Amino acid sequence: MIGIRQLRIDLAAHVRRAAGGETTVISIGGAPVAALGPLTTSDEPADAARLSSLVASGGLIAPRRSDGRTADGTVSTWANVRLDRLLREIRG
Repeated sequence: MIGIRQLRIDLAAHVRRAAGGETTVISIGGAPVAALGPLTTSDEPADAARLSSLVASGGLIAPRRSDGRTADGTVSTWANVRLDRLLREIRG
């Protein structure tokens, strides 16, 4: 993550990194607000490219399931519910 002031100083270097496939998260006041990254190719959907870049950067762990199965729909939940408890309830 890089602050907006630092980005202004090193903009050319960060654009070169984006051209090389690296995504940089930009923050204002310590809060992430935008990302500078490579353009997606036409043969890969934007969501898949974003997901693969998050996995490559360590921001996301790749799913263990490889059968391509997705969730059946949305899940209603309450505020302040721990994710592990929610998943345990969904998975049974």
